[in-house]
Amino acid sequence: MAPPPIPDAAVRARRLVRWLYGLAALTFGLIVFGGFVRLTRSGLSIVEWNPIIGILPPIGTEAWETEFAKYRQTPEFQLVNHAMPIDGYRRIFYIEWAHRLIARLAGLYLAVPLAWFVWRGAIPRRRIGVFVAIALLFLLQAFLGWFMVSSGLLDEPAVSHYRLTIHLLAALLLLALTTWTAMSLDDRNGPAIHRPAATRHSTLGLVALAVIVVQIAYGGLVAGLKAGHVSYTWPLMGGSLVPAGLFDTGGSWWAALTASPAAVHWIHRWFAVVAAAVVAWLVVEVRGARTTRAAREAANVSGVLVGVQVALGIGVLLTHVPLVLALLHQAVGLGLFVAVLVVNHQLRRGGN
Repeated sequence: MAPPPIPDAAVRARRLVRWLYGLAALTFGLIVFGGFVRLTRSGLSIVEWNPIIGILPPIGTEAWETEFAKYRQTPEFQLVNHAMPIDGYRRIFYIEWAHRLIARLAGLYLAVPLAWFVWRGAIPRRRIGVFVAIALLFLLQAFLGWFMVSSGLLDEPAVSHYRLTIHLLAALLLLALTTWTAMSLDDRNGPAIHRPAATRHSTLGLVALAVIVVQIAYGGLVAGLKAGHVSYTWPLMGGSLVPAGLFDTGGSWWAALTASPAAVHWIHRWFAVVAAAVVAWLVVEVRGARTTRAAREAANVSGVLVGVQVALGIGVLLTHVPLVLALLHQAVGLGLFVAVLVVNHQLRRGGN
């Protein structure tokens, strides 16, 4: 006997969920690719923001010479890459061009299906606001990307580390919102049992997520300040656990915590221990909690990933920040964020 046909509404709902997971995956990939752009010093190679005509790269010798002439006016060329030939410029241009092209394609992936889902009524009315927020966040990301790049075209051959971190955190929020919404609409999770009051486990899950966000934010500051090159030793830094005068910058406490490469590097390396301890605590608590199997599995994955992440962080330092290890460090950090996000979502679904 053939199974009954799936109602059209159910088909649209499942397509909506698949689309959301796809958007989350695209966001994840764009964040990692952004790290590749930064590590190859390619992000300042395109000095204009042309959302439409910038879709195509320069075509012909004259067009390349024009773009190269614009780049030669930037602080990065004059202070860092003054000996770069045009062939070297093409290489970094294509990396940044690919980054922007993928972002444009992601925008199309967002806009076209979203319009179709709205037209077909596939989005529950009570969730329309969430999808509007996702669309607005994506537009904000595009603006923040150029806002970041423009800071490196004026006086310094590097973007503002504050703007880079804001750009990263906005992407993290977009990743979280798309992933959380997809999980909430995914009928494979079964009926939700939302708990109106916080539990000890759900509170700990939020604490773990907040700690990881802070650690990722400091990773953004490290990247923007190129603070990973401050010290290539571990656990000692400058011959001691806490270098003398580490936070004595002569400025405000905020500058001491966020603008000093040595201090930012030190905080990032040791706050990782805090993050690992909190995640380990979460794993132990979830294993003993009455919750979903998915929560326990996600917690176990979180425990593995936090261990891998700490090992990668140490490896990146000891090997002088090689490209592949640095990108793996970033990708695993994002994976850890998503895994703890899943734990938080499942902890609000009830026990099984």
